[in-house]
Amino acid sequence: MSAKVAIQKFSFPFSCAARLSQPDELTQKGCVQAKALALHDLQDNPIIREPNLVAVVEALVHDENRVQESQKSPPMAVAKVLDCAEASPSEVVCRRSAFEKLTVENEDQRPAAKRQLSSESAARTITVVKKSAVRKEAEEQRHLKLKPQRATPCPAAKGKRRCRKDLFTNSEVFHRVDSHAIRAGAELKEKCVYDVKTIAQSVTQGARNELERIRAIWVWLCHNIEYDVSGYLGHSEKVSSPEEVIATGRGVCCGYSNLCTEMCREVGIDCQEVPGHSKGIGYRQGQSLKNVKSDHLWNAVLLGGQWFLLDACWGAGRVDMEHESFVKRFDDFYFLTDPEEFIDSHFPDEEKWQLVDAPITQEEFERRVFKTSTFFTMGLKLVQPHHAHIVTDDGEANVCLGFSRPATFTYEITQHRDLLHCGASEQKESNNSSYGLLTVSHRSMKLQLLPPASGVYNVKVFARPETATTPLFWVCSFTVECPTPRAMEEIPENPFLSWGLQTAAGSLGVAGSSQGSEVAEVEEGVFELALKTSRPLMVLCELVHPQLEGTVAKRCLATQIQPNVLTCHVLCPLRGFYRLTVFVRDYEKTDLKFQNAANFLLHCKGKVVGLDELFPPNLGSVCGPGTRTTEAGLLKFSHTTAVLSTQQGKCNITFHNQRDLELHTVLSREEEKTLTLSRHLFCTYTDTKVTVSVSLPDAGVYRLGLYARIAPGGDFNPMCDFVLRNSCDQPCPPFPCVFSAWRKGCVLFEPRVGLLEPLSWVRFRVRVPGVQRVSVVGETRTDLKLNKSRVWEGEVFSGNGLQQLKLAAALGESSDMAVLMTFDIKQAVREE
Repeated sequence: MSAKVAIQKFSFPFSCAARLSQPDELTQKGCVQAKALALHDLQDNPIIREPNLVAVVEALVHDENRVQESQKSPPMAVAKVLDCAEASPSEVVCRRSAFEKLTVENEDQRPAAKRQLSSESAARTITVVKKSAVRKEAEEQRHLKLKPQRATPCPAAKGKRRCRKDLFTNSEVFHRVDSHAIRAGAELKEKCVYDVKTIAQSVTQGARNELERIRAIWVWLCHNIEYDVSGYLGHSEKVSSPEEVIATGRGVCCGYSNLCTEMCREVGIDCQEVPGHSKGIGYRQGQSLKNVKSDHLWNAVLLGGQWFLLDACWGAGRVDMEHESFVKRFDDFYFLTDPEEFIDSHFPDEEKWQLVDAPITQEEFERRVFKTSTFFTMGLKLVQPHHAHIVTDDGEANVCLGFSRPATFTYEITQHRDLLHCGASEQKESNNSSYGLLTVSHRSMKLQLLPPASGVYNVKVFARPETATTPLFWVCSFTVECPTPRAMEEIPENPFLSWGLQTAAGSLGVAGSSQGSEVAEVEEGVFELALKTSRPLMVLCELVHPQLEGTVAKRCLATQIQPNVLTCHVLCPLRGFYRLTVFVRDYEKTDLKFQNAANFLLHCKGKVVGLDELFPPNLGSVCGPGTRTTEAGLLKFSHTTAVLSTQQGKCNITFHNQRDLELHTVLSREEEKTLTLSRHLFCTYTDTKVTVSVSLPDAGVYRLGLYARIAPGGDFNPMCDFVLRNSCDQPCPPFPCVFSAWRKGCVLFEPRVGLLEPLSWVRFRVRVPGVQRVSVVGETRTDLKLNKSRVWEGEVFSGNGLQQLKLAAALGESSDMAVLMTFDIKQAVREE
């Protein structure tokens, strides 16, 4: 096979570690020889992503000692990628930008058959190296050791720079590598092994390429080295040498970076330490870094001809400065972080290590908003502001974040403290929400900050995925400078994180709202909220005002539950801001808990409702016709709203009782007056139609309760309540007192009042089906006559008021009569 053919046929997923010194070394004898099966397997290997790149595989031996050591441990294959097309002798050099694309997909995801074939092919591959080339490379390595130089980032390969997601889809592909590194680290620690080389080779055993080797080293560092908080604070001596860091299991940033560099060197990975500034512990918000010595070290590794950044110190956990302790929390974000995201928190001393297309200045780094790893892993985007320091405009500052997946947010605003990393990094609920308004829409979060006084404040934003049950994590920070606060009324705290419909509202069954997330201005002290639903729901509402007592607040709400709409009627007895919170659950799933679906901020600055105009104190949770009445077969209500108004003091409510349920009605204004109002209700049943007539004694607000006996012999269950508002100052008379003999089909036409004038003739007209005789009994007895319309009628003298008038009926020929109802007679005024 010719050299050109061999070059075109082979491609291995390894980065270049050396170069050919002369083009004549690319001979047929110096190229890799393999069987046809191996060639076929390599061509089918899914790891190879750029078949147009040419790879020449050459085993290198740095010196005689390395040759002897290789007999004890598996030799390391090193690959060089060269563009051999029309290459001149001066062009046959290490061009890292032309390396084959390094793939990070875990080989475990490949079909088992292909994995086996690839392994067998690799095992049968024979590498032949010219001795002269080996000696020449060994000599070059000796010269390099004599003159160590810091590597320089190579120019990016032609085309777009590869980012982290191009290397691996997610960290799950490293499950095998991570598990081995953690397990091997625990075993080495138990055996008190502190040798860098031994540890590096042990944790990378089984790694199939450079990416897996650096991953194993990074995971071992994050799980075995803790940040030396005591050394950082000066309470103890810092440890920095690799052996000391390993032995003590602690170190500061230079301990992590130095050890990472040494371990990478032991396994043939080009790794550099990068000094610079970071927004870690000790960083003071707003401080100038000009002429300030850099305080942090991290690493850069060369993979496939391209430099990538990583920080094991930040990946191992965080420092709790308040308790002067280290909190272990593995953070995968800082492994091969994309430079565009890394630059927000890490600013290298040398511009070339920013690795971005448009390097930023130190001043821009200082102004940039600090974003935690959670910010990026949640896919958040900063919309507003563009810098971390905000000056209020008319006492207001605004923050806006975008997101692609539903998320929950909250925030914390506190008096300014210099250190960025102070306070909690997690949040379970909102604090100081009265200093701002947080609203979450379909794809963005908006935070309107309203500092209470002049000064400088720290603002932390917290977030979590909508479906997560964990605490909310810190995602970004700002400082807010407020020269002049806005004169504002106190805003009630919102423990439910944001205003408007919650992001989970849709999954809870709430499809839309008549009110957005903005502040609702309440007119005339009355507000109505309507929520559209995708399925039947139950609802509970809560109203909060800084000066409103809970018992009074309950009388400010009336809720109506319909199959596709939830309606909440709100009364505002005080000026200022109110929080209206809505909780829902599925209507039929009584075992479920109510969950927060929406929170609205109401502002009442004009007319308010008087305390005597509030809803009745014993109002039920279900007002007006809705889901419950429909299920019971009570349909076609003449009034479909929960709140009715009358200017005459009278009203009639009609509906159909399809299931012929036994019904009961109650009229009340205050609980202690319930019984005295029973005469102001009158019910008429004809076929399926029911008419409830109301005659109100005074102006004011009343509750009309409707009950039904669902099961024979069972209790009466509440169906719904109506709120009746009467603006008539003239009292309406009561109805007659009705007895149990007054049953379905009976209709009273005249008189419709229960209090008659004395010494007067009163016309009676009544329908009583199935009776033989109907009489009115008072001081005398008057029998009514049955007309052609099957109505009993006649003229009756009321008397002087010494006796009630009783309307009675006889069911048969018997002289016994049942009292249907009684009428009172006003006392006659005696003339002197």
